[in-house]
Amino acid sequence: METIVNQNKIVLKWTIISVITSIVITYIFQFANVDQNSGIKYLSSIPFIVYLFLAQKEYKDQAGGYISFGQAFSTGFKYAIFAGILLAIFTYLYLAILSPQVYDKAMADAQQKLTDQGQLSSEQIDSTMEISRKYGMIFATVGIVIFDAFIGAILSLIGAAIFKKERPLFITESDDPTVSDPTV
Repeated sequence: METIVNQNKIVLKWTIISVITSIVITYIFQFANVDQNSGIKYLSSIPFIVYLFLAQKEYKDQAGGYISFGQAFSTGFKYAIFAGILLAIFTYLYLAILSPQVYDKAMADAQQKLTDQGQLSSEQIDSTMEISRKYGMIFATVGIVIFDAFIGAILSLIGAAIFKKERPLFITESDDPTVSDPTV
C-alpha cells in the first residue's frame, strides 16, 4: 500500500530551517567582522546543500522507504526555489533596512577596487557606482533566486540519483516494512 506524503509540508519545513540558519550565519559573520571577500563565506552554502538532501530523505522515509527519481528531484528543486526566494527577500531587507552599512561598505570596496585597477576614468567609475547603488540590491536578489534554482537543480538531480528507490509493482510480505512478522 502506497503511503501519501505531503511534499509541500516537508519542503516548507526544510526551507524555514534553511532560511533561519542562513540568517543566523549572516549575523554571526557580521558580528565576527568576517571580510565579505573572504573564502569563509562559502561555508554558508553547506546548510543549503545539507537541508536539500535532508528534505529528499525525509520524503523517502515518510513514503515507507520508497521514492521515485521524479519525486526526489521535485522535493529538492521545490526546496531550492522556495529557499532562494526567501533568502532573496531576506537579503534585500538585510542590505536595505537591517544593515545598510554592509551594502555601503561593499559599494566603497567596489569603488576602491575600480580606482586601483586604473582602467576606467573617474567619470566612468562614478557612473558605474551610481548604477550599482541604484540597482545593485535588485540584481543581487534576482541573482540569488537564479543561482539557488540552478544549483538546486543540479543538487536535486544528484540527491534523486542517491535516494531513488522505486516501489516494486508487487509487494510481498518480505518486501513491505509495514507488515509485521507473522512468526512473532
